[in-house]
Amino acid sequence: MYTYPRRIAVQTKKPSAEKPAQRVIKKYPNRRLYDTDTSTYITLAEVKKLVMGSQALVVRDAKTGDDLTRSILLQIILEEEAGGAPLFTEQALANIIRFYGNTMQSFIGPYLEKNMQAFVDMQTKLTEQSKGMSPELWAQFLTMQSPMMQGMMGSYVEQSKNVFVQMQEQMQKQTEHLLGTIGGKR
Repeated sequence: MYTYPRRIAVQTKKPSAEKPAQRVIKKYPNRRLYDTDTSTYITLAEVKKLVMGSQALVVRDAKTGDDLTRSILLQIILEEEAGGAPLFTEQALANIIRFYGNTMQSFIGPYLEKNMQAFVDMQTKLTEQSKGMSPELWAQFLTMQSPMMQGMMGSYVEQSKNVFVQMQEQMQKQTEHLLGTIGGKR
């Protein structure tokens, strides 16, 4: 097929300096996942390992080329949630569902993403500070570093508050713009 070489050229494209190369996983109609980097079929558990290893990846429908990454990631989350220790409470899931179709839907995704990134950044700093520590030293570190932990959590809460304020300002600007286009005045 003429388009086949074009796909290969896109997949073997050199990574840019800004963005790491994405690993391409193809999903076939029989629900099998094919890793184009290793030329092997992989399981959903192996896709999870790639995500856990911070590997940039994209899942494409083998036939149409459609991006299926979100649905595969959601499938991994569903399996994890169905396991023994769910991350989300029923209340949290219900609240997420309530945002669909709500005017806040376009704001909640970026808000959650920025908060999650702030939390990951805080966790990364803590991990860097604790490298090479034995479990005993780690326990001492946690008890002795209570003010530092409070400072880090305070920083996280402050970042969360700032993201929320930015979201409110963005909503206000959009509302003013909308009212301006329909002739309303503030």
